Amino acid sequence: MKRNYFKSRLFLKYIWSYLFILLIPLILMTIFIYQNAVSNLRSEIEQSRLNQLTQTKTIIDGRMKELGEIASRVSYDQRLTPFRVHDSYYSGEAIEALDQYKATSSIIGEMFLYFHKDPNIYSAKGLSSLDVFASSFSFRSWSKDDIVQQLNDVKFPTMRPADTVVRSSHLEETMLAYLVPITPNSPSPHGTILYLIKESELSGLIDSVLGNYQGLTYILDNKGQILVDNRQGEALTNAEAKSLFGLAPGIHEKILSGKPHSVVSVTSENNGWTYVTVMPSSQFFSSVVHVRSFIVLLFCAVVLVGAAIALVLARMQYQPISTLVEFAASKTKPKHPEDTSAPAGNELDRIRTALTEYSSRVDLQEPYARNHFLSMLLKYGNAQSLTPDLQEAFGIRFDRSHHFVMVIGWSDSGDSQDDIRERQDMIELLAQIEFPELHAHAYGVELPQPDQLALMVSFDSDGAEPAHAEVRQIVEAVRGNLLETHDATPMIGVGTCYDSPDQLNQSFIEACSAFEMRASGGHGSVTYFEKLLHTPDHTFWIPNNTLMKLSQSLKLGSYDVAAQIIVPAVRSLQTAEASALLKRCICFDLLNTMLKTASELGIHNLIQEMTPNMMYTHSLDELESGFLNLASRICNQVERINRKEEQSQIDRIVAYIDDRYRDHTLSLEAVAFEFAISPSHVSRSFKEKMGLNFIQYIWQKRLDEVMHLLKTTNDPLKDIIVRVGYLDTPNFIRKFKKETGHTPGQYRKLYSENGQLDTAAADPDEEA
Repeated sequence: MKRNYFKSRLFLKYIWSYLFILLIPLILMTIFIYQNAVSNLRSEIEQSRLNQLTQTKTIIDGRMKELGEIASRVSYDQRLTPFRVHDSYYSGEAIEALDQYKATSSIIGEMFLYFHKDPNIYSAKGLSSLDVFASSFSFRSWSKDDIVQQLNDVKFPTMRPADTVVRSSHLEETMLAYLVPITPNSPSPHGTILYLIKESELSGLIDSVLGNYQGLTYILDNKGQILVDNRQGEALTNAEAKSLFGLAPGIHEKILSGKPHSVVSVTSENNGWTYVTVMPSSQFFSSVVHVRSFIVLLFCAVVLVGAAIALVLARMQYQPISTLVEFAASKTKPKHPEDTSAPAGNELDRIRTALTEYSSRVDLQEPYARNHFLSMLLKYGNAQSLTPDLQEAFGIRFDRSHHFVMVIGWSDSGDSQDDIRERQDMIELLAQIEFPELHAHAYGVELPQPDQLALMVSFDSDGAEPAHAEVRQIVEAVRGNLLETHDATPMIGVGTCYDSPDQLNQSFIEACSAFEMRASGGHGSVTYFEKLLHTPDHTFWIPNNTLMKLSQSLKLGSYDVAAQIIVPAVRSLQTAEASALLKRCICFDLLNTMLKTASELGIHNLIQEMTPNMMYTHSLDELESGFLNLASRICNQVERINRKEEQSQIDRIVAYIDDRYRDHTLSLEAVAFEFAISPSHVSRSFKEKMGLNFIQYIWQKRLDEVMHLLKTTNDPLKDIIVRVGYLDTPNFIRKFKKETGHTPGQYRKLYSENGQLDTAAADPDEEA
C-alpha cells in the first residue's frame, strides 16, 4: 500500500525543520552576498572610472607635453627664424619645416607660426595675412582683434575652450586653440605657436570612461573653464559644471539638478587641468537591480532545490519511523475492522507506547531468557564466541583466568509452599553472586530438575596457592553463604577448573558426574570430580572419573565433550607399550561404558547392531571411528528422546492450563511445581513449542472466554472478569480495549448474538 506521508504532522514537521535549517542561513547569506555585491559593484565601477580618467589624463598630459616640445624645437630651428621666414629665398624651407613639425603629432589639426607685430602668419601651407587667416578660420567666440591681441600678448601656454570654427569651405568644426609662446618659458617671447586641435581628438580619449552608462565627462582648465565636454544623456548647467572645479581627486557624491550623482575627479599635476565624470546614482543602482534580480532568481532556485532535498531527507528520516509505527500498529491494532478511530498521539508517542509495552514484556521474560542462554552455554560451551552486546544485555562476563561449574542440589527439600519459596529465594541469591575477597563471581542456572542448580564460577588466581585450593575456598564460601542466609545444607558436585570459558560444558558434565557420586559422601557433602577414584594402574587403564565423565556427557547429549574423551583415550593406546590384548581390554571399558549408558537411557537396539567381532578385527583407528559413530548415535537419540519428552510434557502442561486458566492462583511457579521441573525450563520450553510465552497464552485464553461470555450472556462485566481468573477489573478493561479496539461494553453492543441484551450493568464497571 502506498503511504501518504503528507497526512502525517510529524513528517510535515521534519520538512519544515529542514526548510528552516536551509532558509535561515540561506537568507543571511543572500543578504550578505547582496550587500557585498552592491558595494563591490559600485566600488568596481567607480574605481574603473577613476582608473580610466587617470589614464586619459596621462595621455592628454603627454600630448600637451609633446606640443610644448614641438614649440621649443621650432623656436630653436634656424629655418624658422624671422629673417629666413620673411626671405623669399628661404621661405620655402620654413614652410616645409612647419609641415614636418605638424606631422609629428597626431592631434594637431593646423599649426601656425606668428612673430610679434608681424601682419602675417605662417603655416605649412604658406604665408598669409591676419585678415586672410581670420576669414579662413572664423571662430564663433573669438574675434580677429582678440586673436591678434592674444598672439602678441600670451606669456604662458594657453588652451582656449572648444569653439565652433567655420572654414573657408563653409565647413564647421569644433576646435580648441592652444597658444604656446616661443621661446617657451622665456619672460619675453618673440612669437607664438598656434595649434588648432579638433575637439574629437580629446573627446575621443574619454569616450570609453562611461562605458555603457549615461553621464557626462568634462575637461576643465586651471581656471575652471570647460575645455571639452562629452555628454551621454542629460547636460548640466554651466554653473553646475563649473562647481565641479576644485573637487579633490577621487570619488564623490553630489546633488546636481536635484538628483544624486556619482562624481569622479582627477587633476593633472602638469597643467592643473581637471578631468571629471558625472553619472546619475539612479542609473548606477539600476545596474545593481539587475544583480539583485539575479540573486533573487538564484535564491528561488536554491529554495526549490532545497525544498526537494528537504523532502527527500524528511522522507528518508521518516521512513524508519513509519515502518516502526506500522510494526507497532500491527501488534496493537484492533482485531475488528469496524473500529476506525485514529490512534492517540503522534507516531513517536505510539512508538513510545509500544516500546514501553515491549519493555515490560522483556523485563518479565529476561530472567528466563538469561537462564536459557546460560543453559545453552553449559550444554555447548563456546563462551568466547558470545557477542559483547549479548553479554552486556544479560550482565554476563567471563573475563577471569579460571572457570569451573558447581552443581548444587537439595534432595531433602519439602514440597510445601514455604519450601518452594525458600528454594526460589536461594535461586535468586545465586543468580549472580560476587566474592570480591576471592576475586570471583558466579552465575546461577536453573536445571530442568527443580531441586538442582548449576553455578558457573569465574575467578582470578593470585598465584599464592594452587588453583584447586582456591576452588575449594570458593565452594566453601558458597556453602557458607547458603547456610548463613537460608540454613540450607546442599549437596554439591564440583567440576574441574579450566583456563578457558569455552570448556565450561566439560566442567558441567564433570560436576554432574561428581554430583551423582554424592551418596558416598553423606548428607550435605561436597564431591570433587578430581577426587573420584582412579584405577591403580593408571599408566594404561582409563581412569574411572574419565569413564564417568563420558557416561554423563552421553546422558546429556553432549557429543563434543564425548568426542574429547574418546579420541585422546584411543590415541593414547597407539603409543602405549602394552600388549594388543590389554589394549583391546581397555577399549572394552570405553565400549561397556557407552553401552551401559545407552541401556540406562532406554536405548537397547545398539547392542544387537554392534558387530560381534568388531573388537578383534578392527584397528585402533577404526575403533576410534566406530566409538565416535556410536557416541553420535547415542547423543542424537538422547536429543530425540528429550524433544519428544518435552513435547509430551508441554502437551500435558497446555492441557493443565486449559483446565485451570480460570483459577487466579495459576502461575508459572505453580505449573513448574506440579510437573517437577524448574520455572525457567517451563518458560523456555513453552515459548519454543507454543510461540507464545506463558503469560500471553493465559491472557489469550481469558480474553477469548470474556469475548465469548460478552456475546452469549447478560452477566455483569465484573462477574465475567472475576470468573475467568482476572481480579484487576480496570486493568483488564484497558488491556481489552487495547487488544480489540473497543471497551467490553462497546464490544457486547456490537457483537452480542441477542440485540436486546442489557448492557447497563457493564457500564459502571467500565466507569470504574
